Amino acid sequence: MLPSQHRMRTSTLFAATTRSGARQGRRNVVVYVRPTGPDQPVRAGFVVSKAIGNAVTRNRVKRRLRALVEDSVRSRPTGCDVVVRALPPAAEATFHELAADWNSAWSKARVKAGGSADSLTGAHS
Repeated sequence: MLPSQHRMRTSTLFAATTRSGARQGRRNVVVYVRPTGPDQPVRAGFVVSKAIGNAVTRNRVKRRLRALVEDSVRSRPTGCDVVVRALPPAAEATFHELAADWNSAWSKARVKAGGSADSLTGAHS
């Protein structure tokens, strides 16, 4: 589970990120990334609608996405808000398919959000 400082809780944060953030879509997920500054923690939010399936299916997809995002948040502790929207094919996707889509969309969205992948991951040259 994500620590509370890394959770997006208000609709205004979700709206700001989805409206003004860099968007990158894949078959199973759409990722929005909005830079917030180096002094802010990474906050993540998830959108898993009823189009995904019943409550059991939606919760399984959310758990999988949270696990993937948690690893990324730990490697990048500051600087952006992230919204992950699950698409209907995510209900049937394996964990590895979700991971591949998340990693691809996350890396591209970080670059589109403003900066190189290295600067957004906190890597030093």
